[in-house]
Amino acid sequence: MKISAQIAVVMAAIFAMVCFGVAVWGFSAIGEMTDPQQIADSKGYAMFWAFLGCVAVVMGALSAWIVRTQKYYTDC
Repeated sequence: MKISAQIAVVMAAIFAMVCFGVAVWGFSAIGEMTDPQQIADSKGYAMFWAFLGCVAVVMGALSAWIVRTQKYYTDC
């Protein structure tokens, strides 16, 4: 299955929004916890999703750069 660079930008943006949403939700849940183990686990969970969001942003930026700098060649 081939994915165009334009579609990769859109998919990366959607995935980044989802990842950052889950990370914010995970960080906001920490305030309600009292068990130190749960707090540590929740921080790790939220940091993992924030990392995935950062990876999605980098991949989307790379795809956007490819879209902007791509030269179209035709075989005539």
